[in-house]
Amino acid sequence: MRFLRNLYAQVLVAIVAGALLGHFAPATAVQLKPLGDAFVKLIKLVIAPLVFTTLVTGIGSVGDLRKVGRVGLKSLVYFEVVTTVALALGMLVVNVVRPGDGIHADPAKLDAGAVQGFSATAKHLTATEFVLGVIPDTFVGAFTSGELLPVLLLAVLFGVAVSRLGARGKPVLELVHTVGDAVMGIVALVMRAAPLAAFGAMAFTIGRYGAGTLLSLAKLMACVYVTCAVFVLVGLGLVMRANGLRIWPLLWYLREEFLLVLGTSSSESALPRLMEKLERLGCAKPVVGLVVPAGYSFNLDGTSIYLTMAAVFIAQATDTPLTLAQQLGILGVLLLTSKGSAAVTGGGFVTLAATLAATHSLPVAGLALLIGVDRFMSEARALTNLAGNAVATMVIAKWEGELDLDQAKAGLGTGK
Repeated sequence: MRFLRNLYAQVLVAIVAGALLGHFAPATAVQLKPLGDAFVKLIKLVIAPLVFTTLVTGIGSVGDLRKVGRVGLKSLVYFEVVTTVALALGMLVVNVVRPGDGIHADPAKLDAGAVQGFSATAKHLTATEFVLGVIPDTFVGAFTSGELLPVLLLAVLFGVAVSRLGARGKPVLELVHTVGDAVMGIVALVMRAAPLAAFGAMAFTIGRYGAGTLLSLAKLMACVYVTCAVFVLVGLGLVMRANGLRIWPLLWYLREEFLLVLGTSSSESALPRLMEKLERLGCAKPVVGLVVPAGYSFNLDGTSIYLTMAAVFIAQATDTPLTLAQQLGILGVLLLTSKGSAAVTGGGFVTLAATLAATHSLPVAGLALLIGVDRFMSEARALTNLAGNAVATMVIAKWEGELDLDQAKAGLGTGK
């Protein structure tokens, strides 16, 4: 069938099949977890060299350090404004709907041991260590740390240095460009395993946690998913409209990437193809190379929504009263801690633990209430993060005059 030759269709079928296997044969399904883990690891293998080659080629070709600085500054301002809106939206919804009311959990009786690892990591989530962590110990260390920001820093420095070489730097740029093409070839090969990965990851999730575990916290999950959907369709939709574009065609254009993220619960699994597709839409390569990787660290809209909702939910579930001033204090702390959530493993939970510990107004043990369903909510976070970074890249490219609008509208099927 022609339909099944499409990656979108293959991943969709794999997700449905995985969910069915997880429901009817959970013991078998949980054994398939390595399929999803292996795929995500293979994707992470090429992310660092892809970001490096894309950004070096872009900066080296343009040779304008001021433009790079301008794009970086606009990106950070945009990220801060949009994530602040996301944090505030999450706090507003959780206060209106109050999904934690009626649970009456006793913090003293919760499994504090289940969250000790996150709490211990949270103690090291300081601003100084975060900044120092951006600077790699060695040139090669930037590629082995597993983080994007050190690669981003190295790529900017390398690209600027090559551009200053003038004609002597052209052979280096050509070599880096060729290496980038080879990396994209690896991505194309790895993507053939995407349906198998989605099948394994979804089967494990349903088989391990099951639909029954969702009932007690279904209200919170519904709040997170609906709020994320409203943020993307209305909030990001208005941002796109203000720049002469539409959100629905962009979401449809990235449908394969969204399904991949849904299946693997990891927004990183779609990063290489996201960068490639945004370039095909007419976004300049240097803008894509700078904004997308930075966005994966600083523009986590879905994670921001989840963080405020989860924090206030814990207060409601444990009958911990929070004044307006205390809630605003939590919001203020999250404005800082949420920016480092991509710098550590289990970032969302670690950031939440750090926030609860910093405010001294909520029991850290309350995190135990969320562990069982966090995996199911991670899809909402990852999907929203992906949409947010796609919109951010297109908007900033347009602000910089680095977006071919005709090419973008043609690619999105919206005409001239």
